[in-house]
Amino acid sequence: MVRCLIEVPHEVTPLECARHIKILLETGSHYLTHADFGCQDGEHKAWVVVEADGKDEAVRMLPPAFRSQAKVVRLNKFTLEEIDRILSGHGGPQA
Repeated sequence: MVRCLIEVPHEVTPLECARHIKILLETGSHYLTHADFGCQDGEHKAWVVVEADGKDEAVRMLPPAFRSQAKVVRLNKFTLEEIDRILSGHGGPQA
């Protein structure tokens, strides 16, 4: 399983904002009903973080009408030790 950030843009009108929000809320999916929106700050997108087997499965969690516009980013975290190994292997500075 991987964590993915799904970003779904929509048109910049109050009607489109409301329509997209309603569709996501009506899915009943725990992930989609907890989407975050940037509409009130002028960023007309929804963001959802999901756990899935991969990016393809993550996008399939969306309603079909949203899938072609969605951007899916696989998320990861780093430990300080991992970053130090990367920096030391490439001659980069270490703190």
